[in-house]
Amino acid sequence: MNSEPVNIDPVTPTRVLVPTGMLGAGFTADSIRRGIEMGADAIAVDGGSTDSGPYYLGTATAKTTERAVSGDLRMLIVAAAEAGIPVIIGTCGTSGTDAGVDWVAAMVADILREEGLDRTVARIYSEQSRDVVLERLAAGRIHPLDPAGPLKPSTVERCEHIVGLLGHHPIVRALESGADVVLAGRSTDTAVLAAFPLMRGCAPGPTWHAAKTAECGGQCTVNPRQGGVLFEVDATGFTIEPLNPDSSCTPTSVAAHMLYENADPFRMREPTGTLDTTDATYVALDDRRVRVEGSRFEHAPTASMKLEGSAIGGYQSMVLVGVRDPEVLASLDEWVTGLHAFLVDGAERVLGLDPTTFTIEMRCYGANAVLGDLEPDRAEPPREVGLLMLATAADQATATSISKYANPYLLHFPLPTMRDLPSFAFAGSPAETPRGAVYEFVLQHVVELDDEYDLSRIEYDRVSAMEGAR
Repeated sequence: MNSEPVNIDPVTPTRVLVPTGMLGAGFTADSIRRGIEMGADAIAVDGGSTDSGPYYLGTATAKTTERAVSGDLRMLIVAAAEAGIPVIIGTCGTSGTDAGVDWVAAMVADILREEGLDRTVARIYSEQSRDVVLERLAAGRIHPLDPAGPLKPSTVERCEHIVGLLGHHPIVRALESGADVVLAGRSTDTAVLAAFPLMRGCAPGPTWHAAKTAECGGQCTVNPRQGGVLFEVDATGFTIEPLNPDSSCTPTSVAAHMLYENADPFRMREPTGTLDTTDATYVALDDRRVRVEGSRFEHAPTASMKLEGSAIGGYQSMVLVGVRDPEVLASLDEWVTGLHAFLVDGAERVLGLDPTTFTIEMRCYGANAVLGDLEPDRAEPPREVGLLMLATAADQATATSISKYANPYLLHFPLPTMRDLPSFAFAGSPAETPRGAVYEFVLQHVVELDDEYDLSRIEYDRVSAMEGAR
């Protein structure tokens, strides 16, 4: 028997600085400086989200302002260049469309020239054409996720924009090819943070769990408003701590993030597999840092990509009216039901509209507008309600005409028992606000990939202060 010890190269502990939950949200230069001093090997941040709905994907526009995004980018790029570490940004431009990647790339190029920096920028695109999606659909390579049913070609044709969620592999390829700044299209929040540690050989279980914990920056701390975090992944687990010395991570605040935007508190699906935190342990190392071990990652047998598509669902006008009449509020459900029925009938009789071509919605903010029938406390009538009426139709003119027809009734509609007309208050004048096209998410499906790089493409620019972008 060989008694000599076996030398195994240990995994290089890898530290990732996550300055905030989303690019453009803002952070301080001090927090970035502190993260660099703590030994950050890379800076990673999410650049977008579907949280604000399908409009931003449907229009390929950002919900953040250029000034806010550019300000954040400048701090990150300059600090990373001085430290010699990469910057990784995912879901550029809120929804990760090609236009979103190009929007952020243009800002990065300007910053590099203005700051006199020479850096290699990788642009990773994941927007999909309708033709490609229809081709994969015809080949039987697109499958629904619950609760969606089989995808119809007509649904694909309706989409204004379609993006696929990138995993970490294209980001790793860009980094291995020498990119100093990686700008990715639509990607999972976690892939953006996990890419660099996985490239360095860190174990996938701890890496994906660390990325999930840190995806929203300071959200995993006891004071989310005090800045981002830094996590370190090694061979057996990860350690996480806030960038702000006055904030703290606790076992509870760290473990709780598996509940955030996740149907299962112990399992989370990624394009290449599933994170399992069932046996994870959370230990406070001190009053600021938490150590996590025991996370596992189950690799999927085949690579896949989730598709997101946004389509126009109609055109809309809205009216907001304040209701404080105590008699109406005491019978609010009856009043809203009666008003809704009256307006639908009037739109048919007076405006001559086909009832299948429009909808009228009533949302009573201050009384069940968020939970609806699930509201547990319905015993006491509210003191005041903001009634939001939404009229949706196939064109803006029709939606607005419904809102105009509703105007006098939203102002004075009585209960059947009332002898005098009540009065309510519009939020502004004119009362109706045309909202234009409204969008809806229509894809809840995954597409099979040839490999982990399928349906994505990478382009590189060497941005020079002297020569510009090539």
